[in-house]
Amino acid sequence: MTYFTTEIARRSVSCSVVILKAPAIMAVIEISPDFGWVIMVFIASQFVLMWMGIKVGSARKKYDVKYPKMYSDTSDMFNCIQRAHQNTLENYTVFIVLMLIAGVVYPRLAAVCGAVYVVSRIVYAQGYYTGDPKNRLKSAFGYIGLFILIGTNIYIAISMLGFV
Repeated sequence: MTYFTTEIARRSVSCSVVILKAPAIMAVIEISPDFGWVIMVFIASQFVLMWMGIKVGSARKKYDVKYPKMYSDTSDMFNCIQRAHQNTLENYTVFIVLMLIAGVVYPRLAAVCGAVYVVSRIVYAQGYYTGDPKNRLKSAFGYIGLFILIGTNIYIAISMLGFV
C-alpha cells in the first residue's frame, strides 16, 4: 500500500493508492464538505443550459427553423439565440473540468469563480438575445472566474509535481 499527501497552502489533499495484483488502482480522495458549493454551481449551470436550450427551441418555432438545421439563412435573430447556446456548450467541458479539479482542493474559491462564470453566461445570452452580437461582450467579467480557475489548476498541478 502506498500513501502520499500533498500539502497545498495549508490544505491537505490526501490520496491512498492500493496496488492490487490485477492491473487496477484504487485511490481515495478526501473531499471537504464545502465541495457541496461546487456541486450547487454545477446544478445552477445545468439550469442555465436548459434555459438556453428552451430559448433555442422557442426560437426554432418562432423563426421557422426546422431540424436538423443549426442556423437560419433568413433570421439573424435566431442565429444569435442559437449561437449563445452553442458557444456556452463549446466552453462547458473546460469550465466543468477546471471547476472540478480546483474544487477538490479549494472548494469555496472554485464555487465563487464558477458562480461568476455562470452568471456571466446569463449576461452573455441576454446580450446576444438583443439581436446585436456586440451586446454579448458585457459578459466579459466571466473571464475573471475562468482565469482564476485556470491559475488555480496550474498551481495545484505544479504543487503536486513538487515544483512549489
